Order: sequence, then C-alpha cells, then structure tokens
Amino acid sequence: MSINYKEKLLTLKIATVLGSILASISMTALSAEPQVLPTLPNGCVDIAPTSLPNTSSTDAKINMSASVFPPLALQVRSFVEPSVFASGGRHFLIYELDLQNYAEAPMNLQKIEILGLDQGTAKTITTLDSQQLNAMLRPTGVDYWQYHAHPHVDANRQLQGGRSAIAFLCLAFNARAVIPTSLVHRVVLEDGVVDAPALAVHRDVPVFGPPLMGADWVARNGPHLDSHHRMGMVVFDGLAQNARRFAIDWRKFKNGQQYEGDARDVHSYFAYGEKIVAVADGVVVKSVDQFPDNIPKTKEGFDLALPLTRENLGGNFVIIALANGQFAQYFHMRPGSVRVKPGDRVKRGQLIGQVGNSGDSRWPHLHFQLGNKPDMFATEGLPFVIDHFRMKDLDGTWSERRSELPWGDETVIDFGDDHLKPSAKTNTKTKK
Repeated sequence: MSINYKEKLLTLKIATVLGSILASISMTALSAEPQVLPTLPNGCVDIAPTSLPNTSSTDAKINMSASVFPPLALQVRSFVEPSVFASGGRHFLIYELDLQNYAEAPMNLQKIEILGLDQGTAKTITTLDSQQLNAMLRPTGVDYWQYHAHPHVDANRQLQGGRSAIAFLCLAFNARAVIPTSLVHRVVLEDGVVDAPALAVHRDVPVFGPPLMGADWVARNGPHLDSHHRMGMVVFDGLAQNARRFAIDWRKFKNGQQYEGDARDVHSYFAYGEKIVAVADGVVVKSVDQFPDNIPKTKEGFDLALPLTRENLGGNFVIIALANGQFAQYFHMRPGSVRVKPGDRVKRGQLIGQVGNSGDSRWPHLHFQLGNKPDMFATEGLPFVIDHFRMKDLDGTWSERRSELPWGDETVIDFGDDHLKPSAKTNTKTKK
C-alpha cells in the first residue's frame, strides 16, 4: 500500500463520517412490512415474537460450564459474529457454527438450542431438531458437489472422532420482534450438553446505494441453503473463510427470459453491457480489465474462454475500499468496460464499468459482495443493505423498500436511475 493511497483513504474516512454514522444506526427502523411476506428462504428458521427473550424473565442464567465431567471434547465456534439486516419485512441473522469433535469416539448430535441472552438472562429462541440439522450441517472432508446432492451428515447426525461439521444458520425474526444482544448455542449430544460461549449480535450493517441501474433485476444465489455462495467455505491463505456468504448474482430477466435471440451470443442477454456503479464513496484498490467473455452456457454445454486460476476466477473486476474498512467487490465485468484504476477516488453512483461474462461466469451477470479484505475469496463476506429500491411482492404489487437486502431467486427489483442521493420516498404499495 503506497503512502499516496493511505492519504487518500484517510481523507475519504474524514469526508464520510456522516455516512458511517448513518450506517451504524441503519437498523433502528425497518421498512414497512409488506402485505404479503416473501417465502422464507430454504434453511431459515422463523422466529415469532412470542418466542423471543424477555429481559425481565426469571429464567435461570445460562450455566456456561460443561454438563458432565470430564467435559465433552466438542469445540463450538463461529467464523464471524452475526449482524442484523432487514429484508422483505423480516430481520435476519445469518452465520455459521464450526463443530469440531476433539475426542476419539464419535458424537451423536441430537439438537441445537439457540438462546437469546440479555443482561445475563436467557431464554430459548428456537430449537433445531434432527430434521433441520440434517439440512443445515455440512461435514468437512466431503466434496462440495457431493454434499450438495446429499446434504446430510448421516442418518443420526454422527460426528466422527477428529472430524468437524459446519452448521449454516439463518434466523428470521418477525419485524416487530426484539432481537437479543447475544446468542448462546447449546449443543445437545447423546452423552451430554455443550454450551458454547456467548456470541454478540451487531447492528452496524452499512447502507449502500445499488450497484446497478434500471429495472428487471433478479437477486440470484443469495444467502440461502440452495445457493453455492452460502455453502461455499473456501480455504485461502491458510484460513477457512466464507467470502460469498452474502454475495448476490444480479441477473436480468424479461418475461421470464434472460436473453432474446442467440443464446450463445453474450449481446443477446438483457444484463450484458448494463451500467455498474459505485455503491458508496471510496478508493479503488484493485481493478482488472484484460479477460475475455465466455460464450454463455446452453443445453449444448459450456466452455470457459480461459482455464480458471485464482487470478482470473472473478474475471474483470473492481474492488473499492470504503470508509468503514470494508471492501465493495464487483466481478465478471465486460472486457474493455472498466472505467477506474487503483488509487482513483470514486463517488456514489459513479459509473465504474459494465456487466459482462468473464471469469467463472456462465451467463452475463454482476457478482457483488462485501468483504473485510480486498480479495474475492480470502475475505469474510459481510452483510449490507440498499437504501432504496422497488420490489415486486408475491401479490403482484410493487412496494418501495428502504434499508433492506433484496434476496430470493425470484425477487424482481427496480433500482431506478437516481443513484446520487438516498431516496426520501417512503414505503408505499402500488399496482402492477
């Protein structure tokens, strides 16, 4: 990192203090709840207000000691502390638990109780039963695609000695529910109980402008169990990380189709060549504009323009350092379209490139994610929300949404064309 870049980033941090403050309080108010809530994504557990912790409860405080002696040799840890974000009339917490069996003998997982902790008092929020665990648990040492086809540990959730499994968790809170300040995970085994250390819940999700302009966008491969993004734990630089935890593949559809004409011509796709814009003020730290587009995937097959390497996996891309120490990352851009270079300062809404089909991309789309480091995979994926957009609800009406993350493979989004300022519009319902 050059001195020049550091100076620019320091100037940027000072200039965007107000934006940071707004981001820190982004969750003080949730968008008005849609009349028809979107279907709960696969793998998410619905949390009703009546099941939430009550700080005045007389429930006993959590006993953090092991329930048996010697204590069960099960390590329970999280890769990141969860942050609350809003989407479609709900609040979400999305995170993982790494379950490591340090004993020689196998452990049979029965259930996981999730407790909300406020001021030392706890109450059960939800219990993940055997059927839910079968869907949420992914054992390590198993090929991803094999696991994706058969998503379970085994018939009785047995964790072999010296092995580990990752539980991919998603808690969906009713919009009116109070979310606890911390979570405790009680793992119930056949031979005892393990209480994991309390996990803090954060409310510092950043508020951005949209990464694209216009209408007919669909947020594919969001953070649900059917998505290769969500389940994509990758080891880079000696660390297991989930860079794509909140990544979105933005594709464009009209009348249920993403192209018109020749399916093998990238120019036939509605998303191809669409404008990509900066979601916030920042400084460009990386950009690449040298890789060709792939011929889109069809029923006849799919051939990459180049053999995949770490360097070209994201295709042509731009990574922008933001004032809060996070990095906005854009991938698979059109060759020759990248408008910025490292060291450039960009403003929210500024054109930085166009949608393409470069790198590991089968159809023209924008892969957008937020990370804590400037790398496509060697980073932890972080949540974010978009300050204003229109969303097509299940009843066919459109609603104005504010400070939410649009996700859901069939959710239709209209970003409009005004990206320079957060919208002052309120949430309203309109007909088709």
